[in-house]
Amino acid sequence: MDILKSLTVFFLAGLCEIGGGYLVWLWLKEDKPGWYGLLGGIILALYGIVATWQTASFGRVYAAYGGIFIIMALVWAWQVDDFKPDNYDILGALIALIGVCIIMYMPRN
Repeated sequence: MDILKSLTVFFLAGLCEIGGGYLVWLWLKEDKPGWYGLLGGIILALYGIVATWQTASFGRVYAAYGGIFIIMALVWAWQVDDFKPDNYDILGALIALIGVCIIMYMPRN
């Protein structure tokens, strides 16, 4: 799988996990209607499906996805919740991204 396609799959999985989780959060914590929770649950299930579109092994995909999730969660919080990442948030996200690239894209024998 080429890197751009792989990163696209990670991005779609992240949107499903964060978006679905956010809808469940709004339902349970912000007293939104029950359909928020139902839709969030469906989107969270889609996350599990999208992640299978990666060609690497389960363990490698989920280990690398953790780093992608860190970055996407910070961006989501910044854009949706008016959270301002500080220098340590950004540094941690960059370190996680380096880890993702090593785990997923380094050549192996």
